Amino acid sequence: MVKQETAGFHDGYKLWVVTLTNSKGMEVKLTNYGGSIMSVKAPDRDGSFADVVLGYDNVEGFINGTSSQGALIGRFANRISGGEFTLNGVKYSLFKNDGDNTLHGGSVGYNKRVWELVAAEYDRNSGENHVVFGYTSPDGEENFPGTVAITVEYVLDEKDTLTLIYDAESDADTVLNLTNHVYFNLKGEGDVMDTEMQIFADKYTPVDEALIPSGEIADVKGTVFDFTELRPIRNKDIDGYDHNFILRGGKKGEDELSVAAYAVEKTTGRTLTCRTDMPAMQLYTANGLGGEIGKGGKVMEKQTAFCLETQFCPDSPNKPQFASCVLKAGKAYHHVTSYQFGVVED
Repeated sequence: MVKQETAGFHDGYKLWVVTLTNSKGMEVKLTNYGGSIMSVKAPDRDGSFADVVLGYDNVEGFINGTSSQGALIGRFANRISGGEFTLNGVKYSLFKNDGDNTLHGGSVGYNKRVWELVAAEYDRNSGENHVVFGYTSPDGEENFPGTVAITVEYVLDEKDTLTLIYDAESDADTVLNLTNHVYFNLKGEGDVMDTEMQIFADKYTPVDEALIPSGEIADVKGTVFDFTELRPIRNKDIDGYDHNFILRGGKKGEDELSVAAYAVEKTTGRTLTCRTDMPAMQLYTANGLGGEIGKGGKVMEKQTAFCLETQFCPDSPNKPQFASCVLKAGKAYHHVTSYQFGVVED
């Protein structure tokens, strides 16, 4: 089932809230402001539903929010060192909003844009619920080259999977790195550092104090970044994570995505499996939260959520050894990420 509701206007653009519900009662609520995931209600092992993502009670909260809750990120997710990159011999200087670096697209990223509600429909044959948001990013926006036409489709199916399908095309060569910054808490609230996590990556990209990759691609084995086996996120030798992992990749079947991460919250039994065709993923344990008011008037505290941001590597425009994020004029950008919710018994 798909339900559309109006939510006023912002800068002259109409705001929408769209609710997707499958036959088992799982519910996903979205808004075209920032293409944001407002809530995800998923069952625990006893069949009790809870909202398992952080955010705000209404669209106004997302407009005023400062932590990109559930939002689409671009033109370039993550960091670009020195706030500049060179493409086809031309240097592009960007707005520095993270010290000396550019983070999540600059001063006004896609998380703060009103996207067009392109479609919202229920497919009776498949039982899938579909919402498509669109945005055209003009040439020179945040000083990135090329006009880029983007659509992101959200699909909720009968397997309790929320899939995000990213498509884009540019009229000039550019860099493009899209992701969603949804904050998960499989308990519904409270600290998440005892959530168990497995990341399907043998390599990671070491960073400096500003979280800019050195360019090295290092082994996770024997480090605090080794999630090759299921273990609690918490590690006494590091105060949370904001780090990029190089995924093993490789499709498991014609229509299947590679597993990037698997999380288990044992007190509720909820699980989350992230699959993607992107080359990398940022694990972020909400280290920067602390003070912002979220749902129910509660403060969103540090490490009360984790993000699994599938993407190209941070600073890839300046690191040719990383997978290329360059989108050639007229070529198709197409990437898919899915989040499947489940349960395990005691």
